Amino acid sequence: MLEIIDKRDRAALFRHRLAEAMALARSNQTALARRVGTDRSTVSQLLKDDGARLPNGHLVAAFAQALGVSADWLLGLSDRPENAADLLANSMTLTEAPRALIDETIFEWHREAEGYKIRHVPAMLPDMLKTRAVLEWEYGPSLGRTTTQAINASADRLDWMQKARSDYEIALPLYEIDSFAKGTGYYASLPIAARREQLDALIVLTESLYPRLRMSLFDARRLYSAPLTVFGPLLAVLYMGRTYLAFRDTERITAFTEHFDHLVREATVTSRAFPEHLSGLLADLDR
Repeated sequence: MLEIIDKRDRAALFRHRLAEAMALARSNQTALARRVGTDRSTVSQLLKDDGARLPNGHLVAAFAQALGVSADWLLGLSDRPENAADLLANSMTLTEAPRALIDETIFEWHREAEGYKIRHVPAMLPDMLKTRAVLEWEYGPSLGRTTTQAINASADRLDWMQKARSDYEIALPLYEIDSFAKGTGYYASLPIAARREQLDALIVLTESLYPRLRMSLFDARRLYSAPLTVFGPLLAVLYMGRTYLAFRDTERITAFTEHFDHLVREATVTSRAFPEHLSGLLADLDR
């Protein structure tokens, strides 16, 4: 509920915040009056008047723009002095997403969120859960001689994840794991032996680490999700291919969380049934 403030108190708060904003901007009455197109006497009266007078909305907005603060903050309607552009810049950032196994930005976000539940919709199978053979097939052409070093780093990430205090929940499109098992689409050139080894490894991981690691499969014909990760209540990240779009404001983190939880609730293959589903895919490979 919006707090009702007495007009005199609001006017006093306005005077205090206007003076504070002027000091931070290293401005004075003459300079501010010139920037907003008013008389110096008007600014002076607003700062010295101990009554209930407040300027009109147009002048408040002009003061806010000139001093780089929000009009709501000047009027006592917000405790955040930043203007809308600054708030958006602070709550949303763009970060480069390299085509590599060693991504220090992503790992730092994981460490920052240690102890919180991490929700993840990967673009394909998560790198941390891939076998060495799959990683060599996928990254060898692009990483060249550094592939071994990168794969060792990926193994370190998995070891960290297993020891961390975070729960990991992963939602993957059903077609992704089925395409992997059958060796179609993206995985057409991946040898069957590597696919079989990977499915076995996923069964072991999801059984041994459950419930700290949970994987479910949703039907992309009914549901859609872009690749994303929600790091507890701290951060939500949308993967755009060459960049990560990261949000730190509560409203967007909540929206991403609700979206992910809907994928899990509507999953065609639940986390408990995931190992059994993989076993079925393995059986099909042997026929």
